Amino acid sequence: MAATLLAPAANELVLDACAAPGGKSCHLIELAPSINLVAVDFDEKRLARVQQNLDRLHLKAQVIHGDAADIDSWWQGQQFDRILLDAPCSATGVIRRHPDIKWLRKNNDIEELANLQRQIFDHCWQWLKPGGTLLYATCSILPQENSQQVEQFLARTPDAKLVPIAQQSNPEDIGWQILPGQDNMDGFYYARLVKAI
Repeated sequence: MAATLLAPAANELVLDACAAPGGKSCHLIELAPSINLVAVDFDEKRLARVQQNLDRLHLKAQVIHGDAADIDSWWQGQQFDRILLDAPCSATGVIRRHPDIKWLRKNNDIEELANLQRQIFDHCWQWLKPGGTLLYATCSILPQENSQQVEQFLARTPDAKLVPIAQQSNPEDIGWQILPGQDNMDGFYYARLVKAI
């Protein structure tokens, strides 16, 4: 769903901010083959899988080892037309496929992840062109990482506007929360934001 909701257009400069393992990067290029995609990830080992997936599908992108919370350190180009921010999260939406998550999470993980998400969110926004679109996504079902995160972002970011997603059951909701088992899917969250011109 992420690539479809971001809806890249021909010749746009697109950032996949936390790209590993690369499935969404590949899907973005398949949807709009002429985009200039920049795929970045902080984890160098996982980033290698992005390149493997691109090679396997005969697709091209700029693959960069870097921190999405510090884009200035690795990118000196222009602002992006679209940004996919599939933020690091608790992965509570995919527990049915990865039950070990229940034992790997600690009490303070959610607060730490929410702080990291906030840092990446704010920094990516600075690199989005006026009129551009940012899609915030997680595989979490926790409001602290999803609707509350976006609500707080909107409160501190006057040039950000939430654009409802057609699949939302209630257009007044802050983003689209999919719960595990709904339409036979895992738990995911999406919020689409546009930067004022």
